[in-house]
Amino acid sequence: MADNPLILAIDQGTTSSRALVFDRNADIVALAQSEFPQIYPQPGWVEHDPEAIWTTTIETARAAMTKAAAMGGRVVAIGVTNQRETTVVWDRKTLKPIHNAIVWQDRRTADVCAKLKKEGIEERIQASTGLLLDPYFSATKIAWILDHVENARERAKRGDLAFGTIDSFLLARLTGGAHLTDATNASRTSLLNIRENCWDDALLSRFDVPRAVLPEVVDNISEFGVTSAGLFDDELPVFAMIGDQQSAAIGQACLEPGDIKATYGTGCFVLAPTERFLTSKNRLLTTIARRMDGVTTYALEGSIFVAGAAIQWLRDALGIIKSSSETEELARSLESNNGVYLVPAFAGLGAPHWAADARGVITGLTRGAGKAEFARAALECVAYQTADLIDAMAADDAPCRMLKVDGGMTANGWLMQFLADVQKAPVDRPAIMETTALGAAFLAGVKAGVYESLESVRDLRKTERVFSPNMPEKERTKLRAEWKIALDRTLL
Repeated sequence: MADNPLILAIDQGTTSSRALVFDRNADIVALAQSEFPQIYPQPGWVEHDPEAIWTTTIETARAAMTKAAAMGGRVVAIGVTNQRETTVVWDRKTLKPIHNAIVWQDRRTADVCAKLKKEGIEERIQASTGLLLDPYFSATKIAWILDHVENARERAKRGDLAFGTIDSFLLARLTGGAHLTDATNASRTSLLNIRENCWDDALLSRFDVPRAVLPEVVDNISEFGVTSAGLFDDELPVFAMIGDQQSAAIGQACLEPGDIKATYGTGCFVLAPTERFLTSKNRLLTTIARRMDGVTTYALEGSIFVAGAAIQWLRDALGIIKSSSETEELARSLESNNGVYLVPAFAGLGAPHWAADARGVITGLTRGAGKAEFARAALECVAYQTADLIDAMAADDAPCRMLKVDGGMTANGWLMQFLADVQKAPVDRPAIMETTALGAAFLAGVKAGVYESLESVRDLRKTERVFSPNMPEKERTKLRAEWKIALDRTLL
C-alpha cells in the first residue's frame, strides 16, 4: 500500500457532481464540485442530461485527484455515492443514453401510479420492496422511457439496452461497460424483493420492465471493476457503491437503532436503522440500509421532497433573498412566525402523506407579512416536516434517541435549534459535513485496507455541536397544531 493511501469518493448529486479525496483519518484532502443544468420539459417533469452528469463527474474526479497528488498522496480506490431513483437507459455497446435521465423528483408517471393503486397492488409492492406506489421510484420511469423512445422496448427485450440508476451508469462509463448496482440503489426501484435480495419477477411483469435491462445486484463493498486505461493516471478499483442517503447514514455512524440521520439538501431524507425488516403502518418506506458480506441491514426512511428547494424558491423565483445565508438573520429578526406557514408541496408531498397531486400553500398572510415571515416560514416548514417523520418512525417502533444532521441547511444555527425544539430531541451536527461522500469513501477504504472495519467510523466521526431542545411544551404544541391546519389545507 502507498505511504499515504487516499480514497476518492464520487458524490453525484441532484444539482452537482462532487469529488472528494479522504485520508486514513477521514479528513478531506481535496474537493472539487461542478453544477449541471436542470431540465424541466413540462410542469412536474425533471430531467438531467446523462452526458452532463458524466462530464462533470470525470472532471471533478480528475481535479480532486490532481490536488491530492500535489500534496503527496496517492488514491488507491474509488467509492461511488449517488442521487437515487433517477433513471437512465443506455446502449450496452456504445454506452450512450437513449433519453435524458428522469430524475427522482419527476412526477410524469403519477397517473400510472394512481391506476396501479386502484388495481390494489400497493400492498403487494410494499410487502416485497418496502416501498409504496409513487412516481418517485424507478420502475415507472423505466417503462416510460421504453414506451416513448422509438424501438426502445424491442431493443430492451433483445438485451441491447441497459437500465441503471446513476451509480450503474457511472460504473459503466468508468469501467467501459460493467453493469452492476448495489443493494441500496436496487432497493429504490420498486423491482427488488428486499427480503430475498433478488429482482421480483411478478413486479417486473406488472411494471412491464424486461429483465434483460437490469443490472446484477451486489453488496455495497464489492469488486465492481477497474477504471478504463487512460481515464486517470492509474487504473483504480471501484470498491464501493451506495445510495446517497444510506451513505450519509454510514458517514454519520448511524449504524444502530435510535441514531437517526437527516440529510438536508434539495429535499430532506430521514433514515432510521432498524433491527429487522419493519413494515410501516404510517406510510414510511422500508429500505436496505446496507448489505455487507451477504447480510442485509434495514432501515425506515421518510422522504421530504422540498427542503433546501424552498430556500432556492425564495431566492430564484421570488427574489426575496440573494443568498441562503440571509434566512438565518431574517428568522432571528422575528419574535414569532406571526402565524405564517408554508407547506412546500411544489412537487407533491412525500412521506408520510404521499400526495402526488398536492400543491404548495401559504397560510396566515396579513398586510404586515414581509420577507422575514416568508424566510422564517421556509425554514420552519423543514423542521415541521422532519418532526412529522420522526413521530411516524416512533409509531413504527423506531424512536429517535439522537438526530444526526448533515447537508447545506445545517449551517443555519437558528434552524437547527428550532428543529431540536419542535421534535423534542437533540440534534447532533458533525464537524465534517461531507458525510455522504465520507460514507462511500469509508466503505471503499475498508475494502482497500485503509480503514480497519465499518465500526471504526464511530471513532472517526466528530461532533461539532449538539442542539438541545428548550422550547416550552405549550409553544411547541401550538406551533405543531397550526402547522397541521396548514398541512390539512394542502391535502384537501
